Amino acid sequence: MIKKRTNREVVIPTASLADIAFLLLIFFLVSTTINSDKGIGLVLPPVGSTKPVPKKNICNVLINASGQVLMGGEQIQIPLIKEEARRRITENPNLIFSVKTARETLYNTYIEVLDQLKLAGARKISIAEPET
Repeated sequence: MIKKRTNREVVIPTASLADIAFLLLIFFLVSTTINSDKGIGLVLPPVGSTKPVPKKNICNVLINASGQVLMGGEQIQIPLIKEEARRRITENPNLIFSVKTARETLYNTYIEVLDQLKLAGARKISIAEPET
């Protein structure tokens, strides 16, 4: 009359597990934002706007293909650009740095030079077209 209880197995229903997994996957794909590189943040003047600039207000910064830098006609090491640029800016606050590279110049070298000029407080930087 009294029956023994049999041990029941505990089972988790997995019939809708695939549906839930796909819904979670779609949710995270839709709600995730992907960061994209914005590049170098520069404010460019409008097309066709040119102003004559006196030669005393221009400092040419030339970078050759091997990474050597000339600032104002004198060779300078990249880590020393900041101090030299800062010195020149204190002498002439209207100074514009014109950066010109060769086509074979490494991008990292170019960015290092721009970073050094910005660290020196240069607000007027002209990017000249590379030589062909």
